[in-house]
Amino acid sequence: MILSCGEALIDMLPRVGPGGETLFAPHPGGAVFNTAIALGRLGADAGFLSGISTDLFGGVLMRTLAASGVDCSLTLRSDRPTTLAFVTLVDGQANYAFYDENTAGRMLVPDMMPALPAAVRALFFGGISLLAEPCGAAYEALMLRATKTRLVMIDPNIRAGFIQDEAAYRARLARMIAAADIVKLSDEDLHWLEGPGEIAAQARQILHRGPKLVFITKGAEGAYAFTAELSLFEPSREVAVIDTVGAGDTFNAGILAALDRAGALTKAAVTSADADLLGACLKLGVSAAAVTVSRAGANPPWAEELA
Repeated sequence: MILSCGEALIDMLPRVGPGGETLFAPHPGGAVFNTAIALGRLGADAGFLSGISTDLFGGVLMRTLAASGVDCSLTLRSDRPTTLAFVTLVDGQANYAFYDENTAGRMLVPDMMPALPAAVRALFFGGISLLAEPCGAAYEALMLRATKTRLVMIDPNIRAGFIQDEAAYRARLARMIAAADIVKLSDEDLHWLEGPGEIAAQARQILHRGPKLVFITKGAEGAYAFTAELSLFEPSREVAVIDTVGAGDTFNAGILAALDRAGALTKAAVTSADADLLGACLKLGVSAAAVTVSRAGANPPWAEELA
């Protein structure tokens, strides 16, 4: 099982009413939730670990996970409310306003993190769940424990406008990146972490801190993969873009699903990854993300759509 660990929330997506008024339609979302959904749809043995409410919206989240074949046995249910994220789109790019105080997802603490069953072979972390407290500390503790024996991937998916303690957040990301086997960053996130510079050189800096694979996405241009010895680039697919909600999350699922298909969900396999394996990861990630951006909201493709 590939266990995605992090936020699940309701995206309130903008719509235009019959009288031209602005409306918001509720849709299940969250960066890590989206990755879990995409993994399930791509045919991977996918699981999800998060705090999910027993309220109306929590029920929607659970049903959505189940409908995409995601194992929900490690979710932590409570009667706290569900996180809401109001989305506005500017030139197709998503901006978010989060309502997250005292929610089921945010109020996880390290002692609540479960023992992992043997079926969990890899874990994925990221999103705003690493920024908020106390859940950020809980996910960090789980990752640092899991990385001793299991493959671990992180995509911080940085939301700079929501950072309240930048020094503490940077310190957490530094610890988690150093403990990860695979790191994925957008080019914007890479430059937020490393400052101005050339992508390949900065990706090498990330590799020097401990990860074995680094993937960098560059919007409509495509994506890069780096190891200590190799670098590959995969151009994006030409599609009519509706919006970019969930694109990076789907790309993450493509990486992990490709490793799963190749029987490479192990630290040893990732450490010795060759160009063929990296190319398979990039191709599936880019192809799956192209479908997601071609339709509204985070709606990742099913495996048969990519056949």
